[in-house]
Amino acid sequence: MSSNPVPISEQVVFDPDAWVNGPPHDMFKQMRSECPIHWSPNMVDFPDEAGFWSVTKAADIKEVSLDWKTYSSAIGGITAANEAIPLELMQAMFIAMDPPKHDRQKALFQRGFTPKRIAEHEDRIREIARNVLDRLEGQEECDLVSDVAQPVVSRVICSFMGLPPEDDLIWAQLISAVVSSSDETVNPDGIQAGIQKNLPIIVERAKALIEERRANPTDDLTSVLVHAEVDGEKLDENEIIMGFFLLMTAGNDSTKATYCSAMRALIEHPEERAKLIADPSLIASAVEESLRMFPAFAHFRRTATEDTVLHGQEIKKGDKVVMWYPSSNRDEDVYEDPDVFDVERNPEHQAFGAGGRHFCLGAALARLELKILLEETLTRYPEMEFAGEPAYLVSGFVNQLRTLPVRLGPLATH
Repeated sequence: MSSNPVPISEQVVFDPDAWVNGPPHDMFKQMRSECPIHWSPNMVDFPDEAGFWSVTKAADIKEVSLDWKTYSSAIGGITAANEAIPLELMQAMFIAMDPPKHDRQKALFQRGFTPKRIAEHEDRIREIARNVLDRLEGQEECDLVSDVAQPVVSRVICSFMGLPPEDDLIWAQLISAVVSSSDETVNPDGIQAGIQKNLPIIVERAKALIEERRANPTDDLTSVLVHAEVDGEKLDENEIIMGFFLLMTAGNDSTKATYCSAMRALIEHPEERAKLIADPSLIASAVEESLRMFPAFAHFRRTATEDTVLHGQEIKKGDKVVMWYPSSNRDEDVYEDPDVFDVERNPEHQAFGAGGRHFCLGAALARLELKILLEETLTRYPEMEFAGEPAYLVSGFVNQLRTLPVRLGPLATH
């Protein structure tokens, strides 16, 4: 890893130029070493926004995650930029709530993600993955992002939500246009224009689904949101809409991101791929290593509710506190050779959060999807190679490849 000549005081984490090739690992390494709680005075894409503290080490992120009284998810929302999504909409998601409201709402969502319900979907998820991979037969090349990952994860989450297959792509494009809004290839008119254009479309489509479920209840997750009660009260319209948005965003973006980064790493490290092909029982460990090295979301944010001290650094009431998971998951105090991709490591990590109330609701589903996707891809195409240069979405929020062109290689015979 190259040394970074920029003085630590001049580093600006939210500079799009720093994210062209994915997370700025050199910058994060420098911060962990020299300034683990780092102040950025501005945000390039949001010049009117206040600065923020970057939290870069695993123990500090865990401390922030567990102390919701000092570090609120509700006050300023959960992204570093206040302006990313209108606050009243963001605060309608349980991920941007504090207890006790958070706990009540999350319990409602958890009904759709019990281990039993997830396990019931295993055969269906495998069938979805195989159907998508079947389409590749006869092709020499494909893009793993658009030809494999996106159609698989979209069909899985849309089936949970009760949406028809013909709507998978439009929902995926709408969600991507909002959460990947800082990437010029997704939103050529700029970050704000992308959100302002696409968020209202999502809201209107969600409202139509809500009306349909009110009239005709089903057993899908959309219907659960519409008809569920929390302490005798139904969710309000914004809470249903943003609950739907949250599940669709997590379902569409997170698994796609980590699967593609995992496949890239396996192509770059054929000796690690060979271990999985020789011993498929290692795939579960490879999933955890991929989640560690390539967490789907780069950051979540909290807001200090009072003056406090974190890792020796004074933080003022109202300050933004941003937790960087690509950094904490490569913390030298936690991992030996943190930049080495080792499918046998089977690490703990913070890709789903650092514990506490906001631990990822869909972790079990993501792990199952990743395991099935890696199993089915490697079983068919054990000699896959790059067919072009992979490219990242330029984003300080979602950590994912925009394109991953590959030569499939010979189809394995079994």
